[in-house]
Amino acid sequence: MKLRALLIDDERTALEELRYLLQPFEDVEVVGEATNAPEALELICHQDYSIIFLGLFMPSLNWVDLANLSRKKPNSAAIIFTTANVEYGFAFALNALDYLLKPIHPKRLEEALTKVRQFQGILSIPKSNPLPSVRNGVIEPSPPMRLEVVPVEHRGKIVLLHQKDIIFIYTNKGNVYIKTQKDSYLTLFTLQELELRLSSTLFFRSHRCYIVNVSRMRELIPYFNGTYTIVVDDHEGSQIPMSRTKSRILKEMLGL
Repeated sequence: MKLRALLIDDERTALEELRYLLQPFEDVEVVGEATNAPEALELICHQDYSIIFLGLFMPSLNWVDLANLSRKKPNSAAIIFTTANVEYGFAFALNALDYLLKPIHPKRLEEALTKVRQFQGILSIPKSNPLPSVRNGVIEPSPPMRLEVVPVEHRGKIVLLHQKDIIFIYTNKGNVYIKTQKDSYLTLFTLQELELRLSSTLFFRSHRCYIVNVSRMRELIPYFNGTYTIVVDDHEGSQIPMSRTKSRILKEMLGL
């Protein structure tokens, strides 16, 4: 089974180098290349790929939207970020199977392709040397790693939000956003993933669509059927809904 690869990078020399490095791997076939956002989006929309090598900081390319687009396809491709900046290596946790630092070392490329084969079910994982499970191209740590900071996308950059600055987290039209005092930031973590990774003593899942920072709660407004609405201390004084079950749990936590 051939791994169909799409290479995306704004530097033509980087594409040529990566294509050259992939030549020794007989089960990898480069079937597409893109050097700008329109080309990349066109190729992803009209072709299926096993693996996408994605330059992390291409001008005018919202890699978050591009990665999300790939994930929503029936045959989701494994995503491997390529970047020349070692400080951005953590970004692979957002939505990728792995990341490669430029200049790409052949050994690291081989390791990344091994993960792709395991992701695609081509290569079995030895029981004596288990790797993290993989879902939708995302490495799922076991047990989940706690996050002191949360990486989010903002104007083409990665911003690290400290837990204390997060007021609440919510979903909107299938996307997950993190609300601070004045701004909302897109994250590629799901609510469930964030619930597992954030401090359980600081954050409370009030609703299937909301997680709230308990220390930023200011009021509880009684609502119908024994539920409450949470008022938080962001700039807008946002109101966060609570389900009936979660209202009962919070009341017990607060001794009400």
